[in-house]
Amino acid sequence: MTEATALLRLQHGKEDALAWFIEKYTPYVCTVIRYIIGESMTEEDVEETASDVFLVLWKESDRVCLATVRPWLGSVARNKARQKLRERDMTLPLEEDLLLPDGTNLEQRMEQAERDRLVREAVYAMDPTDREIFLRYYYHCQPIAEIAKELRTPASTVKSRLRRGREKLRAALERKL
Repeated sequence: MTEATALLRLQHGKEDALAWFIEKYTPYVCTVIRYIIGESMTEEDVEETASDVFLVLWKESDRVCLATVRPWLGSVARNKARQKLRERDMTLPLEEDLLLPDGTNLEQRMEQAERDRLVREAVYAMDPTDREIFLRYYYHCQPIAEIAKELRTPASTVKSRLRRGREKLRAALERKL
């Protein structure tokens, strides 16, 4: 079955089409979810969240375009993973390995770790909406257009919030450093 055929069948309520999408995209969806929730939840939580993603696909298949199935699933997976974290009253993790260099000098690593801690504190001190946009753009590499669409906000507002977030982050870091 081709993706076009599967999507058409899914839009007509055929369960075999949903099974086809689950088989094809489960590894991708679970990878996206694991990236968001990190080590904070179990593999069962990842599988449950993936099931929620495919349930949304089943219910909203008419909103999915053929060329955007994979990005759409990734977007839903990110949102469901974040929702799962919010339900458990957890915060989005900032990946330490993205922030720490591979240098061998222990003193440099310690200084870098302190700077990274200050960056995390400054990011988490942002207004929740600004923080969400900032993390989506800089840590999850989500394009501005996609952020705007998912948050139902004009792209110009997203850009303004990113600029304001950078300015606040810079000011906070200058005070602390």
